[in-house]
Amino acid sequence: MKAGIKILCLAAVMFAVLGCEDMSGMKPADPVVVNDGDIVILDLSQWRDITAKDSLGVVRLWETMHLTSTLQGIVNRDQPRLYIKYISTDGVEVDQFWWDKCVGDGKWLSGRRTVTMYDPVKVLDLFRDKIQGMVVYDPAVASTSCVASTVAGAEDCVAVRYDMRPGSVYTRLVKREIPVKVWLLNQDGTSKFHTKLEPYRWAVDNYLKTGKCSGETAGYYIDQYWMKQPGNAGMNHHQLTNHDYFVSHKGFIFDLSPWDDEPASDAIDEGNGDRDMFIEILREINILNGGQRFCHVGGFAPWAHKYSDNFRVTHPSKHAAAQTEWEVVYLLSAFNAYKDADAASYGAMANASFWQHYPVKESYPQGWVTREQLKARGYINANGRVNTANKYVLFYVGDYDAAAWIYQKMPTLWEDPSRGSVPMMWSINPSLARRAPMIMDYMRTTATDMDYFAAGDNGAGYLNPGMLEEPRPVSGLPSGVAAWAAHNKAYYEQWGLSVTGFVIDGNGPGMSNAGFKAYATFSPNGICPQRLPDGRQTYMVDGMPMLRCGGASVGADRIEDAGQTAISMVQDHPDLPFYWIRTILKSPTWHKGVKDYMESADNKIVVLDGPSWYELLRCYLEQ
Repeated sequence: MKAGIKILCLAAVMFAVLGCEDMSGMKPADPVVVNDGDIVILDLSQWRDITAKDSLGVVRLWETMHLTSTLQGIVNRDQPRLYIKYISTDGVEVDQFWWDKCVGDGKWLSGRRTVTMYDPVKVLDLFRDKIQGMVVYDPAVASTSCVASTVAGAEDCVAVRYDMRPGSVYTRLVKREIPVKVWLLNQDGTSKFHTKLEPYRWAVDNYLKTGKCSGETAGYYIDQYWMKQPGNAGMNHHQLTNHDYFVSHKGFIFDLSPWDDEPASDAIDEGNGDRDMFIEILREINILNGGQRFCHVGGFAPWAHKYSDNFRVTHPSKHAAAQTEWEVVYLLSAFNAYKDADAASYGAMANASFWQHYPVKESYPQGWVTREQLKARGYINANGRVNTANKYVLFYVGDYDAAAWIYQKMPTLWEDPSRGSVPMMWSINPSLARRAPMIMDYMRTTATDMDYFAAGDNGAGYLNPGMLEEPRPVSGLPSGVAAWAAHNKAYYEQWGLSVTGFVIDGNGPGMSNAGFKAYATFSPNGICPQRLPDGRQTYMVDGMPMLRCGGASVGADRIEDAGQTAISMVQDHPDLPFYWIRTILKSPTWHKGVKDYMESADNKIVVLDGPSWYELLRCYLEQ
C-alpha cells in the first residue's frame, strides 16, 4: 500500500513538471467552492520527492513554493484562510502535527469547513479577488527573487519567476490572464538590472523610502541562488515557506553579505558593496520606525551556500559561518533590529501567516522558589549562606531563538516521554510568539513541574545589547537601551519570564552598568552574558545575579561522552560552585541520562531547575 502511495506522489510531481493542470493527478467531479470562513488546505507534500539532481524539478519546486508563500501571505493577512502541508522532520509531518494539536475538535477554529487542494495555481483562482496581479522576476539576476517577495507584500501580488517553458507557473498564470503589475525584468525577457545590488537600490527607493514597506519586520533569506546547489542544507531550505509571514506584514526581504573585506560569494566579480547596501536597508527601516521600535528580522546567514568558509560554498569566504552569523547580528543591533534566527538545517517554517492569528492568553505566570524551600533541600545553611560543598549545575536548554527551530523540533523534543523526569530550563526567545504563538501556548499549557521557561538569547530577540549603548558603532544612532527594555518588558510580562538564560555579545561590545541595569528591570532574576566587566566571572546589579558563560555547548549524542564533557566543564573553575552548561536541540531523555551520569560520577554535583540555581547564585553573591 505504501509503495502505491509513493508511486502516486511521484506521478503527481511528474504531472506538475509537465504542466498538468491539476497537481493531484485527479480532476474533481465538480468545481471547488470556497465560502467566506472556509479554510483551504494546500497539500504540497508531493514536492518533497524532488531531488537536487533534477534540475527542472528544482526550478518547478522553487517557483511553486514562491507562488504559494506570497499568495498565502496576502490571503492570511487579515484572517487564517490558507494552510499548507509540506514540512517533514524526523519522520513527523510537522504541519499536520501542529494542526492536530491546535485546530478543530473543540480547539481553535472548531467547526470551520476545510477544503483540501494540491495545486497552488488553482488555489489562486479561489482567492483571485485578493490578488492585484503578478510581480515577475528575472532568472538571470538572483536578487530579484527577494525583491519580488518585498513587492508582493507591498502591492498584493504573487511572486512569479519568468519562464516561458510550458508548464511553468508563469505560463499557467498568463493563460489565466493574471496581469503583471510589476516587471523586474523587461517584458521581452531581457534583464532590466545587471548586478546583484541594482534591484535592491530600486526597491529601497520605491518601497522603503516611500513607506510602502513596514519598518517593524523584515526577512533575511536566500535568493534564487539556492537553485545552484539545492542540496547543500536540505531540499526545504530554500526557505520560501518562511516568506509568507513577512509578505503578510509587508516586510523588506533581502540576501546580502555582511562583510566589506571581500566580494560576496554570489557576486564575486561585482566588488564588495553588499555591506553598504545592508546598512542602507537597515538605516531606512530604522527611519520608518522613528528610531523607537525594534525591527523583527526573520532568517539567518545562508552559510551552507554563501558568505562562509563552508566546503560546499562555490566561492568560499575567509570567514567561518559563526563569524558571519555574529557579523549579521552586529549590523542588525546597530540599527535596533533583532534576528529570529532560522538557521540550517531546521530553518524552514510554514504557515506563520496562518498561525499569527492564534489566540494567546494575556499572561502565563510562573512561580519562583523561596529561600526557605532551598534551606529545606539543604542548599542553604541555617546561617543563610549557600552550601558550597555542592556543585550546582544548570542546563541551558537551547537554542530556541528561531521560530523555525521550535516549529520543526518540538514535535519530537517536547513529546519525549522523559519530559517531567528531569529539570529543564527551556530557553525560548519570547519574540517567537510573533510567528509561532500556538507553540508557545501549547508548551505552557502542557508543561510539568520540571519544565521552567527562561528567555533564550538575548531576550525578546537576538541582538547584541552592548551595541545599543552610545557611542554606537556603524549607525551612530542615539542609545536604544531604554527602548530595548520597554520592548522586552511587554514580552516578559506576558510569558511569565524573569530570567535571560544566555546573552550573546558576539562581535559587539559587552554591556556597561547602564545595560545591566536595563536588563534588571525586565529580567530581575538573572542573566548569563558572555562578557562581564573586568573579566569577572560573577556580577550583580540591582539584585540581578549574573554568571559569565561561554558559547561552547555539550553536544555529544552518546551519554557517556556528553557526561564526561560536562564534568570537565565543572572542573574548569573549582573555586566557584555554579556551572552553566549549554545544550542545543537535545531531548529530555538525553538530559536525564547526562544528569544521572554526572551525579553518579560525582556525588557533589546537583543538577538544578532554573529558579533554584539563580536564587542560589543571588544568595551566594550577597554573602
